[in-house]
Amino acid sequence: MLSYEDFVLGALTEEGLVTPESIDRARVSEPDRSVLDALIDLEILTPRQLTMARASVCECPYADLSQFDVDLSNARLIPRSVARKFDAFPLFVLEGLTTVGMVDPMDLQGVDRLRSLLRSDVDPVICEPTALRALIERAYSLVGAHGTIEDDEPKPDSADPATDAVLGTDDEPIVAAVNQIISEGVSAGASDIHIGPDEHELHLRYRIDGTLRCMQGPPLSSHSGIVQRIKVMANLDLTQTRRPQDGKFRYVCDGRSIDIRLSVLPTIWGENIVMRLLGAGLAVTGFAELGCSPQTVSLLEHATSQPYGMILATGPTGSGKTTTLYTALALVNTPDRNLVTIEDPVEYRLPMVRHVQVNTEIGLGFASALRAILRQDPDVILLGEIRDEETARIAIQAAMTGHLVLSTLHTNNAPGAIARLRDLECPSFAINASVLCVLAQRLARRNCEQCASPYEPTPALVRRFLGTDDSHQFLRGRGCPKCMNQGTKGRVGVYEALSLTPALQEAIESHASSGAITEIALREGMTPMWRDGVEKAKLGIIELEEVARIAAGSLEPGLDVGRKEAA
Repeated sequence: MLSYEDFVLGALTEEGLVTPESIDRARVSEPDRSVLDALIDLEILTPRQLTMARASVCECPYADLSQFDVDLSNARLIPRSVARKFDAFPLFVLEGLTTVGMVDPMDLQGVDRLRSLLRSDVDPVICEPTALRALIERAYSLVGAHGTIEDDEPKPDSADPATDAVLGTDDEPIVAAVNQIISEGVSAGASDIHIGPDEHELHLRYRIDGTLRCMQGPPLSSHSGIVQRIKVMANLDLTQTRRPQDGKFRYVCDGRSIDIRLSVLPTIWGENIVMRLLGAGLAVTGFAELGCSPQTVSLLEHATSQPYGMILATGPTGSGKTTTLYTALALVNTPDRNLVTIEDPVEYRLPMVRHVQVNTEIGLGFASALRAILRQDPDVILLGEIRDEETARIAIQAAMTGHLVLSTLHTNNAPGAIARLRDLECPSFAINASVLCVLAQRLARRNCEQCASPYEPTPALVRRFLGTDDSHQFLRGRGCPKCMNQGTKGRVGVYEALSLTPALQEAIESHASSGAITEIALREGMTPMWRDGVEKAKLGIIELEEVARIAAGSLEPGLDVGRKEAA
């Protein structure tokens, strides 16, 4: 008599997804496991293909959870133990019928148990096991812990009554909720996690690729517990709820350490939480991977190969300046060099690099830390930001006396860095003697490779950046599960690189105006940021609207310097 597994294997074979040879191979490779599991382990079959084949055999609908926005509050409808025992979760409730996602919809005992708990008719649908179990854990971590249904299965006695007395059983769901919120933020690649109370709702939002995205989160009733838990993690004052507090802590997720900077702000509806996730490791291996053009890569690699001088990255907050400088730092990080960084906060960690955290409360600012570091025999110094005249003066002196200095400035474009250094009382001869190059940058949202398709930008936008040349085909993401239906996934840098050529140095020495310096830079071959963005749009990496967004405030066509550069 054929078993259920045989029927599934037969369906897979009919569809051409497996062969008798691959089935035999799976049986031999993992004799202690089911053939279906072995086929997935050997990557002969995907979980989705297997689930759809099982749905065909069971004559049961297949539900792709990535395509649905499931209401996590449905966790209140059944106890966590039942959801785990039967691998089931209520997906939708409509007019007395509950659609339940299950790994095994043929489990009649489970269907009957769910029907009695839900007190409604049950329509079972089959889901991929991994996705369904992840949904169950997420839902009960964030919501189910505060449900009204008591778990009907016995709980083991506590092994440590004293610990339970301190924590209390009510704290355990809060700990799970906080862990789930942070873990999901790390997995989604979020830079910030926002937890904000409103009059009737607790909002959970992740900043992903520079944009805040709303997520389903815990109920408002759990807000105070979550705030208290996060305060404990950051060593903050639990009794203070009327003043802002700042702190930090380290969170380990899948073996990776994440430093988290915490800000707590009291509002009329309660304390608002913002957590900044600071990556512990640098994934980028070179300037080209950041999105730099070959010309810019050549300029930066030449600058980092110099024994002394200053490399500046400019742009607004959140434009990727630190990542760019750390990419340069990684290239020069060799055992024969002493590398030191001064940052607020330290965002990355590299081996053999001495990282110094600014602490204004004890008088350790950028200037004082830089003075101390110069007595530590450094070869390369990464200075998080040049904020004042004293820091600028010491950094320039360091760059002129045998040190390679990497730092950031807040300017809209690359030529603006020269004017900013002048404002900080840096003499022209010192700027010419120390600055190797300036890189202005922005981060543009990258089109999702999975769902990018041709589209037509508005004629006004095409005229603005391409003039009469409208022969190019541009791409835009439509939105798919891979990009969370945003149409974009990840970001890419858009750059404007300035090298101090002899003509520019002469203009700086003669105290030329910012406009004149910009005009000379364009004549000397500097590619303005908008043009770098247009090239990336032509390649389908970003959409043309992103060029308009990131070009605001920087050099762009239509300005006088743009017309002169075009001439």
